[in-house]
Formats: sequence, C-alpha cells, structure tokens
Amino acid sequence: MTITAALVLYAVIWFMVLFIVLPMRLTTQGESGEVVEGTPKSAPENPDLKRKAKIVTLVSTVLFVIIAGIIISGVITVRDLDWFGRMGPPSQTLAD
Repeated sequence: MTITAALVLYAVIWFMVLFIVLPMRLTTQGESGEVVEGTPKSAPENPDLKRKAKIVTLVSTVLFVIIAGIIISGVITVRDLDWFGRMGPPSQTLAD
C-alpha cells in the first residue's frame, strides 16, 4: 500500500465515521424550545464538534489499523472479492 493510498483510505474511513457520529446525541433547537431567529427548528442546539472530532479520530484510527493490516498482510485480496469471476486467471509474473 502506498502512502497516498493509505491517506485516501484513512480519509474515507474518517468521513464515513464522522457522518455516523454527527447525529448521535443531537438536540435540535426545536426540541430545546430556544430557536434562534433565522435558523430552522432542526438546527442543532450544541453540535459539540470538538468532542465528536476526537471520537471520530480515535475510532477511525483503530479501524484504519485493522483494515490496513488486512490489506498489507494479504489475508483478503482483490481476487477474493471477485465473486463473479470477471478478473480472469492471475498472470504468471505476479505469482512468481
């Protein structure tokens, strides 16, 4: 795995985890009863982004280490995911 591939993998994992964590424990302005003028009732009262960013970074780092370890070790390869047999036989130069 190249450095660029690792960075892209980490960024994808980080943003996926972010979008999962963002709505957790979210209180809207409509639920709290204090709607700021010019904002919708569904706007968050206190998004607490700093705490959520720390959680996302911690979870993403753990997931990245696991996924990168699987990719680097070769336990699961691209050919293992070829369920329909579209890749063809492996070339001899890669097997040597």
